[in-house]
Amino acid sequence: MAFEHYIRSGQKMLRCGYTTGTCAALAASGAARLLLTGEAAETLSLCTPKGWTVEVSPEGLARTGNGAVCSVRKDGGDDADVTHGMLVTASVRLAEVPGISIDGGEGVGRVTRPGLDQPVGAAAINHVPRQMIARAVENVCREAGYKGGMEVVISIPGGEERAQKTFNPLLGIAGGLSVLGTSGIVEPMSEQAIVDTIAVEVRQAAQTGRRLILTPGNYGADFLKAHGLDGLGVPVVRCSNFIGDALDLAAAEGFAQVVLAGHIGKLVKLAGGIMNTHSHQADCRCELFCAHAAVAGASRALCARLMEAATTDACIALLEEEHLGEPVLASLTAAAQRQVQRRAAGAYRVGIILFSNVYGTLGVSPQAKAIIDLWRQDHHEG
Repeated sequence: MAFEHYIRSGQKMLRCGYTTGTCAALAASGAARLLLTGEAAETLSLCTPKGWTVEVSPEGLARTGNGAVCSVRKDGGDDADVTHGMLVTASVRLAEVPGISIDGGEGVGRVTRPGLDQPVGAAAINHVPRQMIARAVENVCREAGYKGGMEVVISIPGGEERAQKTFNPLLGIAGGLSVLGTSGIVEPMSEQAIVDTIAVEVRQAAQTGRRLILTPGNYGADFLKAHGLDGLGVPVVRCSNFIGDALDLAAAEGFAQVVLAGHIGKLVKLAGGIMNTHSHQADCRCELFCAHAAVAGASRALCARLMEAATTDACIALLEEEHLGEPVLASLTAAAQRQVQRRAAGAYRVGIILFSNVYGTLGVSPQAKAIIDLWRQDHHEG
């Protein structure tokens, strides 16, 4: 049965889905009910943490030798989710120890690095799904009058292969997928899911010290490698377009020194105070070049051409025609530095580096140079 909840995204209405955590809790309740009462439920339902009720038809509901098993098929709605359509299976059996124990089986990953939601060695079933699973099984136990313990094992057949398309290998989750969800609901095109992933990586980086490099993506990673900045023992976290969120997360995790390095095409927007650099949020790259060029003495004709430029590299080429590249880029770097300092709000020292794939390094703020010099010195002495 389709999950008929929708959210608006721009001019479209997109259907929501439900998380692997919701699937696991539903499956666990179905298996527990079959085991304790003999009832093979035709439908399973629960109220998610978001307050929305999810009702599904179970698949593979059966008794096993000493327990029961139930599967629920994941429905991600209109979200581009690698787990969409997969079966999430719960196997349950009675336990001598009171309480509900929860573990992962086939296709559920294991945590291998600190800083994640679960400790090293545990199944990658996050705490909210664990609470949902436990509550669902406890409700069945209470209805059936059973006061003993229950062992629950969550599996996702095919999860190990599918996990290669996720961040799990990078995050240190081996052997399968994670059972996730804080609201129990998948909201299509959710930016929060990306921010949550960045938060995990920043939290993991904090396990190694109080120094951090942020960069939007692959261009930044290549730049850092080419200049030896990825070899200073400082963790690098890719923050996509979510610059402001990443800076906030660095403060929350107690970092002392942060360098933000990125392509001019994204980070020039910081000079205008834009902290989400996705083009759907805002652009104004050419406008910023034009404004700073005007202050530096650019002709009216140059300003007009800057406003019509297609790329930031094209803007730089135009500036060079009037020998204004250096002062304008210095001005933009200083403006971007002021904005990231404002966002950091004194929580840590921060510096910014701007570069272009065509022109190389374009701007290094004095703050970034001082931080990197310190890192190089410490790395050399170490």
